[in-house]
Amino acid sequence: MSSQRRGRAEISKGAVAHNVAVLRALAGDAKLCGVVKANAYGHGAALMARLLADAGIDYLGVALVDEALELRGEGLATPILVLGEASPSEIPAAIAHQVTLTVGSVEGAAAILATEGHEALTVHVKVDTGMFRQGLAVDEVVGVLANLRNGGVRVEGLFSHYPVADGGDDEDRAFTHQQGATFAALKDELATAGLLPPVSHLANTAGLVGYDQSSTQMVRPGLALYGYVTEPWLQQVLDERGLTLRPVLSLKAGVSALRRAPAGARPSYGRRRPLTADATIATVPFGYADGFERSLFDANQTVLIKGQRWPLAGVVTMDQLLIDVGDLDVALGDEVVLLGQQGSEHIGAEEWARHRNTIIWEVLCDIGARVARVVVE
Repeated sequence: MSSQRRGRAEISKGAVAHNVAVLRALAGDAKLCGVVKANAYGHGAALMARLLADAGIDYLGVALVDEALELRGEGLATPILVLGEASPSEIPAAIAHQVTLTVGSVEGAAAILATEGHEALTVHVKVDTGMFRQGLAVDEVVGVLANLRNGGVRVEGLFSHYPVADGGDDEDRAFTHQQGATFAALKDELATAGLLPPVSHLANTAGLVGYDQSSTQMVRPGLALYGYVTEPWLQQVLDERGLTLRPVLSLKAGVSALRRAPAGARPSYGRRRPLTADATIATVPFGYADGFERSLFDANQTVLIKGQRWPLAGVVTMDQLLIDVGDLDVALGDEVVLLGQQGSEHIGAEEWARHRNTIIWEVLCDIGARVARVVVE
């Protein structure tokens, strides 16, 4: 017997609105810049951007000009900040579509000033406070800000980034506090020189949850928008404040085929694992091309069918999973939950991350392009 029902990612509108409300409670008067880079961490960029706009987000953050233009092409009017520095060839399109750019180098500032129509551009200036990835050195900021202002560019923001704000040990916390102190001292210097932009921001999700951001005017939550924090101490902070995040994405599919197999049979490629008893094998149309990595088989990852956990009967294939459901009364089309809630059982992205020895961000970003993203209420 067989029936095709492709996997889908259900995106909860209610969870998005709830998470934005939680982040508002943490951010106080600061604006929220919702990070939707990398296809909104696998959730669907345009889809998530609309839901965030509906929830009242102030800004959207992306990594690339192309990502910003995609959102503008979908009719999104929300202010968009490109967090990475644009190439000179991309600046005219950013001006034309009212996209806010990051200036992260002396050369980047010069490229903007050399572009016709740059007076219509809004920028945020990024300073490197210790990550060594992107941004101006502290001693370069005054000169660059002065040049941009003199050239007629609207400098709206000043920002930096925390690399270890989620770290719970003394060294990580000391480093993060030092970044904050460096940033504050720079702001004081710029204020004295009459060059301080009106909006400053440092905090990613961990910075917002774990550190005081009352001296900044914007925060940039990413992972928390999608319902996750990464460390127990961050969860404890939320718990102490009576705040709970909700995972936005669930991965689901339907049983597409059923086969009965005897004890000792070795399903799937490589015939890796013998069945310990006669069992029904349920085929699920979702594979490693869709984001269910092969390593999850070796890690004994389970799926949910009829509110119970069931193991894989064989290695993950490109397009399909084989599930050992024992003697369960299962039918074609029955719902299979790969990530999400079913009955009293829940499988979260943190479980996959643990089994894959990776991080939640990578699990979410690895969800394949052919998996339909569908908004549910």
